[in-house]
Amino acid sequence: MRGTGKADVFVMLAHPVGHAKSPGIFNEVFEQKGLDSLMVPLTCRPEDFETFWAGLTAAENIRGVIISVPYKVTVFHKCAAAHDRAARVQSANSVRRQADGSWYADNFDGVGFIDALVAGGHRLAGRRVLQVGAGGAGASLAYCLAEAGAAEIRLNDVDANRAEQLARLVAQKFPACRIAVGEADPSGMDMAVNATPVGMHEGDPLPLDVSKLTPETLVVDIIMEPAETALLRAARERGCTVQPGRPMMDFQVRAMSEFFDIDRKERSNG
Repeated sequence: MRGTGKADVFVMLAHPVGHAKSPGIFNEVFEQKGLDSLMVPLTCRPEDFETFWAGLTAAENIRGVIISVPYKVTVFHKCAAAHDRAARVQSANSVRRQADGSWYADNFDGVGFIDALVAGGHRLAGRRVLQVGAGGAGASLAYCLAEAGAAEIRLNDVDANRAEQLARLVAQKFPACRIAVGEADPSGMDMAVNATPVGMHEGDPLPLDVSKLTPETLVVDIIMEPAETALLRAARERGCTVQPGRPMMDFQVRAMSEFFDIDRKERSNG
């Protein structure tokens, strides 16, 4: 029986939260595994965040929180400790309760992205990548691409200063990867990645110049809905191999499940 008084409670936090897929996905996992756990979607206005977070922290049976826009950076700074993946981008998309009641942060955007590509049979070492988007998810992706051995990253963002700062930080951490800010032009690239929300809504412009795509270019979009964005459709029409956003989410769920210890292995072993 799920959802008893002894249940592990997890929260999905975003504003707005109606688009969030994590509660449905995790509750299905809990059901399949027969776990007495549930994930609840919650939201609050940004001006009420401090009150909200204090209440969430005071709720002793909340074991973990998945965080989305606009709270990833804010929640990171509420944590007592963090994995390097979260610390280097100063952004958390998952936090778990520690034994003393404080929070520990991690970020699985890049992990899910890389794991999904590897599972799809795509080689990353030595690849040249155009990445459009240097925000929260984009920052995590850029670090993880460099860490996975990408030879070159051409970074593009509507905020040029943000892109320049990210390129500088990634280059410091992974000097073997050539990373520089440039146009959203996939010419000469092995892979083109959309790490922006552009494409979620009907009528959005294309995030990159699809006329420069060749059939050898792998095109990846991290947007989950629609499953086939206008970018992926245009890329497919040009003969490109494409990868939608859902595999990235599926691999994030695996990593988050271990992070949250949803099977309670640590407690049963302790």
